[in-house]
Formats: sequence, structure tokens, C-alpha cells
Amino acid sequence: MQIGGKILGFALGFFAGGPFGAIFGLWIGHKFDQGMSMDFNAFNKQNDSDRQNAFFKATFSVMGHITKASGRVTEDEIAFANGAMKRWGLNQDTQTIARQAFNEGKQEFFELDKQLRQLKSSCFGRHDLLQMFIEIQIQAAFADGELHPKERQILHKIARSLGISARELDFLLDRIVAGEQFHQGGNQTPQQAKSQLENAYKILGVTANTDHKEIKKAYRKLMSQHHPDKLVAKGLPPELMEDAKQKAQDIQAAYELISAQK
Repeated sequence: MQIGGKILGFALGFFAGGPFGAIFGLWIGHKFDQGMSMDFNAFNKQNDSDRQNAFFKATFSVMGHITKASGRVTEDEIAFANGAMKRWGLNQDTQTIARQAFNEGKQEFFELDKQLRQLKSSCFGRHDLLQMFIEIQIQAAFADGELHPKERQILHKIARSLGISARELDFLLDRIVAGEQFHQGGNQTPQQAKSQLENAYKILGVTANTDHKEIKKAYRKLMSQHHPDKLVAKGLPPELMEDAKQKAQDIQAAYELISAQK
């Protein structure tokens, strides 16, 4: 709620015309505050829309660029892109835009640096959102079950451009691979149960020797970074909400499994 105009209008009106001037000044200040509030809200909405559009376009264009890095786009990688469109509930028009962006990313003339600069500018001060972006790209690179050296090279380039350290990228790589394996749980042999627990530690970025207090701290930090509502508020397109929820569920499940063993 804007009140600065009312206060200023009241004060100036009072000094200029006494009580009646104060009333008139208060009314003028009220109109000023209304205009400022409307302009500010409109600016925020437009800013959020621009940020979401930039994130959405960059997601698919860079995805296309990464999947072409090994020389050809595999059926698994195409299936990942199509699966993402379906999982995110994109309508036909939006799917068309996503496919166009994906195909642009596969072209030799695709300007990766320019696309990343635009994304970073749109997501300025939103590190969690940029981390979510690169997590999606890592999943796309792993869609065919392996990480080609050129795909890894591009992922490191993306990380550097977005202000994500090589150490942080390696952590994300380990966590995402572990997360994929973690989903394959269920009825397990003792060996599979052991692997499941090891993957849970990797998801949280800790080890079996880490103190439980530190494990809880890592868990809370990751949950804060991947909270769906927080990510959407920072500019994550609402269509990606389900992915954010899934990551949060994985973190929660990993923490519960580790806590049960402690």
C-alpha cells in the first residue's frame, strides 16, 4: 500500500492552506499513490512474464543445443524433450514454440553465449532459478543413459556463464544421477537397499560419516532452494511446478531414509 503521496500531500496542503488545504492535499496524494501502485504492479507483472518467457525459451533452445553436441540427437533425448512438454502440461501452441526453440538450439548458428546472457540478465539475483535451469539441462544430457564428453563440456560452459562453480556442477551431476536411480526403488535385495541409501546421501550432498546435524542442515537448505512456490515466485514458469515438486519429494524421501538409518 502506497502512503507516501498522502503524507506529503497532507503536509504541503496544510502549510499552504490550513485544514482545507490539508484535505485537498490528502486527496491529491491519494490519487498519486494509486497511480504509483498501479504502475509498480504492472511493472512487476510484466517483469515476471518476461522472466518466465526467457526461462522457457532458454530451457528448450539450450536443451536442443546440448543434445546435438554428441553429433546427433538420439531417440531418448527427443523422448525426454517431448516428455517434458507433456509433463509440464503445455498446450499445442506452447509446444510449437518449445519445438521451435529446441530446433533453433540444434542449429550450427545457435548463439549459446547470447542466450545465456539473456537468461542470466532476466534471472538476476535468482541463483536458485538458474540452478533449476541447469538441473533440467543435466537431465536432458543424461536422457540417453550417458554423458558425452562434449555434453559435459557444454554443461561446464553453461555453469560458468551462470555463475555456478565447477564444484557445484559436479555436485548437481552426482545428485541428479543418484536421483534417477533413487526412483527405481521398491522391493530390494540387501545390496540394492545399500545402493539406495548411498544415492540418498548423494541427493543431499553428504556422506555416511556426516554428522546428523549437518545432514539436517543440508536437507533444509535443499528444500528451501527447491520449494516450488518460492521458485515460481522467483520467475519459474508455472508449467515447471511439477518438476520442482518432484525434486522436493526426492529430497524429502532421501532425508527420511537417512534419518531412519541413523
